[in-house]
Amino acid sequence: MIVLLNFFFQEGVAQDTISINNPETSVFSPDPVRATMLAVALPGMGQIYNKKYWKVPIVYLGFCGIAYSINHFSSNYNTFMTAYQDFTDDIAETDSYQDLIVADPSTYDRMNFPDSYNPSLESQYKEAMLSKLDYYKKYRDFSYIGIGLWYLMTILDAHVDACLFNYDVSDNLGVDIVPLALTRENGVQTGVNLSVRFNF
Repeated sequence: MIVLLNFFFQEGVAQDTISINNPETSVFSPDPVRATMLAVALPGMGQIYNKKYWKVPIVYLGFCGIAYSINHFSSNYNTFMTAYQDFTDDIAETDSYQDLIVADPSTYDRMNFPDSYNPSLESQYKEAMLSKLDYYKKYRDFSYIGIGLWYLMTILDAHVDACLFNYDVSDNLGVDIVPLALTRENGVQTGVNLSVRFNF
């Protein structure tokens, strides 16, 4: 009787219990190739794949800053190019350069004021506009190069971040300074040196 009750009791316990399998917690390990390809396809996607979400605004702020720089230098270049072309042509109605030069047009404008203009001032303002043209063209071109370099930088960041995602940075890293005796070919010690040994 006791054995029979014990059997039913154990069977009841067995039916009421639920076995729980504890799955092993998987450690996220990003694939560097996938992170690189995602960063190539769309800037910031490599950082999202690497779960470095805080880097995405930095990526796009960089692109916005460089795009603003391109727009700034390009518009100024176009403005000074138009002004220079108007300044050097033989059409009196094209006088956009007067918006850029604050001096009295009668002192430098050969077409509109042929009797009162000063040739040396005309040459001076022409050289100044050419200088501005070179300046804005140079930095516009640098900005185009910069946007390409920033794009490559975001790709490189995604790749390196994926490679070093699970890199162990623990307290075992250190530097030991140990004495090192130097010997010559004849076996005579000539002194003591210090060498640095890194423990990884």
